[in-house]
Amino acid sequence: MREEAVMPELATGSRVQEDCVKQYQPSRLECLRDYSINLRFLSVGCIIEVGCKQIPFTTVKEGMQALNDYVANPWESRQVWEKVFSQEEEL
Repeated sequence: MREEAVMPELATGSRVQEDCVKQYQPSRLECLRDYSINLRFLSVGCIIEVGCKQIPFTTVKEGMQALNDYVANPWESRQVWEKVFSQEEEL
């Protein structure tokens, strides 16, 4: 009976500790230094290479918008693209 009274408190305490843990987020410049960026313009569209990933875009305008978004906020953009890549791998 005594153990039952203690266990809910421990569960609550561990949940509070989990809420306090934050994921490390590097600065914008640290993110931009991590991977090289290469652009290849095609007759239609372009390919933007970030690190080892190559991403094709049907129009140059679409590619430049994605590149500008990446440069403005590389951490969030990287999270979005990683999600897209992982979904493609599951198919």
